[in-house]
Amino acid sequence: MGGEDTDSMLVLLDELRILATVGLRYADDPYDEQRYERILELVSEWYGRAVDLPDTEVRERFAAELGYVTPKVSGDAAVFDENGRILLQQRADDETWCLPGGYTEPTESPRETAVREAREETGLSVEPVELTGIYTRKPGEYGPHALVMHVYLCTVQGGTIELSGEGLDVRYVPIKDVPVWHKNHAEAAREAYERWQRTG
Repeated sequence: MGGEDTDSMLVLLDELRILATVGLRYADDPYDEQRYERILELVSEWYGRAVDLPDTEVRERFAAELGYVTPKVSGDAAVFDENGRILLQQRADDETWCLPGGYTEPTESPRETAVREAREETGLSVEPVELTGIYTRKPGEYGPHALVMHVYLCTVQGGTIELSGEGLDVRYVPIKDVPVWHKNHAEAAREAYERWQRTG
C-alpha cells in the first residue's frame, strides 16, 4: 500500500476508532457494546497491517487512551538570539529541524510544556512571553492522529545550550538556512519570527 493510500486508510481507521471508543463509553446495551468492540478489533487488525504492528499491540496502545478521544496537544518554544536566529533541535529520528517542544503531559498546560521541553531538549530555561500561533494537524497530514500545536515566543532566563538524547544537534540557525524542517514547523517559526521582530 502506497503512502497516500496508507494515510487515507489511517484517517478512516482513526475516525472509526474514535467513534467506537466513544460509543463504548456511553453504550448501555450489551449488543451495542459487542458491535463497538468488534469495530475496534477490525480497526486494530487493519491499523496493524498499515503500520506493520501486531493487532494485539495496536489494541493495547488504543486501550491506553482513556476517556473521550481528543486530538493530541503540544507546546513548543520559539527562541531567538539578538541576531534573529532561531533555536532549533535536529531530531535524531528523521534528521529534520524542529522547535523545542512536545506533547503536553496530563497535568500541564501547553505553556508549561513549552518551558519543560525547551529545558529538556536545549538545556535553557525559558519564559513564554506571547502565544504566537495555534496550528492544527489533521489526521493523515503527518500521521494518524490530529494534533493541536501551541507555539510561544520565549525569552531565555538562564542555562547553557546542551544537546539532549533526542537530538543530533541543537543551536541557533537563521530561518532561511534550515535545510529540512520537521513537519509544519517552518510556518510556525516564520510567524514567530514576525512577532519577534515587532516586539524587538
